Amino acid sequence: MIAHLTGTLATTAADHAVIDVGGIGYLFGASTRTLTALGATGERVTVHTEMLVAEDSIRLVGFASAGERDWFRLLTSVQGVGARVALAILSILDPTELTRAVVAQDKAMVARANGVGPKLAERIVRELKDKAGGAIAGAPGLPPPPAGTASADALSALANLGFRPAEAAGAVKAAEEELGPGATLDALVRIALKKASRA
Repeated sequence: MIAHLTGTLATTAADHAVIDVGGIGYLFGASTRTLTALGATGERVTVHTEMLVAEDSIRLVGFASAGERDWFRLLTSVQGVGARVALAILSILDPTELTRAVVAQDKAMVARANGVGPKLAERIVRELKDKAGGAIAGAPGLPPPPAGTASADALSALANLGFRPAEAAGAVKAAEEELGPGATLDALVRIALKKASRA
């Protein structure tokens, strides 16, 4: 599994780009938002990636942030949403806007994306609210923890250990309340694991 790539941006196109890593060019699909965020060719960039494996192909999808990649995974977990539709949604909505749309059940906001009709938009906001629960928003109606914070990293750590998003969010929130502001990542994860195991 390739989690991220760091190298020189070689070329960009309407829906993909190539990054040169040690003389090897990796082609990856991406949203227009990510392609814009990458900057000019020749610059050194880091791209978070998701590897898609099918019977007849292996391809990479790239993201400017880990948050966008997480949303791609959530979106493609919904029936009827493939990589192309997920990237179309991520091209018009950033992770914060998607969070608001799902929390508010705003299907019209999601339906603005190419290839997303009203029925699919309704299914997306309904299923993602159920699947991601409090993890999408940290708590209902609140924005997710800022990327790079101990809370966000703790949520990611628990998700990587196999906890469901809602379980991870609840455990991290309980750990934050117990430890108070300024808690370290190690402490948050340790206490959150204890909270989650009791649930």
